[in-house]
Amino acid sequence: MASVIRFFDIPSNLGEKQAWSPSTWKIRFALNYKKLPYETTWVEYPDIENTCKELGADPTSVRNGKSRYTFPVIHDPSTGKTISDSLAIAKYLDAQYPDTPRLFPSGTMPLQLALLHALAQTVERLVVFSIPASLYILNEVSRPFVREAREVMFGKKLEDVPPAGAEREPAWAKIREGFGTIDGWIQEGGGPFVMGDTISYVDFALGAIILYLKRVFGEESVEWKDISQWNEGRWVKRLEDLKTLQDEDK
Repeated sequence: MASVIRFFDIPSNLGEKQAWSPSTWKIRFALNYKKLPYETTWVEYPDIENTCKELGADPTSVRNGKSRYTFPVIHDPSTGKTISDSLAIAKYLDAQYPDTPRLFPSGTMPLQLALLHALAQTVERLVVFSIPASLYILNEVSRPFVREAREVMFGKKLEDVPPAGAEREPAWAKIREGFGTIDGWIQEGGGPFVMGDTISYVDFALGAIILYLKRVFGEESVEWKDISQWNEGRWVKRLEDLKTLQDEDK
């Protein structure tokens, strides 16, 4: 039996169901799928960097010469290892626990990486809508930190980031087009998952983004109602297919 893995995530003000970050949901899905015991440690944004340094977690990127520390991070007491970055954690879980269901079935890594790259390009177009909206589901202690960091990133006030007026629909249409392209590839394979009947890490990445949008925009929002209708409702169906893996602690 595996030791209880410490899983580090960012809380929200959404009540009992706190998890919202697409980056951390990838690994929450993965841990649930592998049925590995874990316990969530919730950390607010201002405390993420110090928490990572205390754990010995590697930075996940460098921006303007400064190391950036982000979640998810896991600490596995069975090996003493602390791993950061979603993809690195997923690879670690497959290597360390080979008797659990594989996130990267044999021979699927190149295809999964290609789809993850395509998804990242679509998400780049999405952040101008989703990041400003996400501010309001964070707890008060995290909001000033996130606002300052994101306004530096965008070079403007968060309220001025989402495209408005005549610019909004073309920008939103590009996002819809990106998801439509990915959906088309999945349908070519016969679905319901990227690898047909076999679930894999990229399915969790896709599910994490859709669940993020549902929680950030809210089920009654114009945005979520529109997303729910994309590609004949298959993105909502994707969440339903992953419903048994949406437990927030196992």
